[in-house]
Amino acid sequence: MISWIVLSLGLALIAGASPTPANATLETRARAQVYSKCTVPNTVALTFDDGPYDYIYDISGKLLEKGAKGTFFFNGNNYQCIYSDANIARIQYVYGAGHQVASHTWAHKHLTQLSWDQVHDEMYRVELALQRIVGVTPAFMRPPYGEYNDMVLDASGVRGQGVVIWDFDSGDSAGVSAADSRQRYNDVANTHPSTILALNHETYYSTAFQVLTNAIDTLQAKGYRLVTLAECLGKPAYQNVGQRQQKDASWTC
Repeated sequence: MISWIVLSLGLALIAGASPTPANATLETRARAQVYSKCTVPNTVALTFDDGPYDYIYDISGKLLEKGAKGTFFFNGNNYQCIYSDANIARIQYVYGAGHQVASHTWAHKHLTQLSWDQVHDEMYRVELALQRIVGVTPAFMRPPYGEYNDMVLDASGVRGQGVVIWDFDSGDSAGVSAADSRQRYNDVANTHPSTILALNHETYYSTAFQVLTNAIDTLQAKGYRLVTLAECLGKPAYQNVGQRQQKDASWTC
């Protein structure tokens, strides 16, 4: 297998991107920190995995209507190719609307079952896509299925990223009903923890159309501010912010 270093350098020459973050100092090369809770009191981070997908405009609209922001963890080639014209437009829209975009790796593989080179490839390819599409290098990565080991943390650290899990699961990907998801939000709001880092998936109709508005109303009624992941952690959302690029023949899955 072509090594990650050779592959990354080759892609960087093509795309004009760095295979590792430009600010990859000794500090950022340390093992990645794992975030499973927000740290800014009275905040909720509503996060959405597995996109970009068809319901993203609906999710964004419901958030913005209520003065809320969300965080979208994107795959490169899971449900749909990130480089389709429709998905490029979706990502540019949510980024421009002030939501946070982040990495959910390229193909939603079990990272703990991959080699070092394969883990880096899964991370690098979606980072490159976000650099191309909106001009940013994400500061956060959510491993598929929430699975990570020391190698994944080391690879994330090399790439200058924090690893994000959650402390509340709406249950949409586990197949719970919309009513059950709404009840989960009601229950956690009633216990009123200082912060909530909530896992949702933008690929479920029930989440977008049957759960989200109720969840937002319930959380805001308890006095929570619904902010991006970066805001709930008090940290920058991106390692680098630059200019988006124009699509060319190299933008393929």
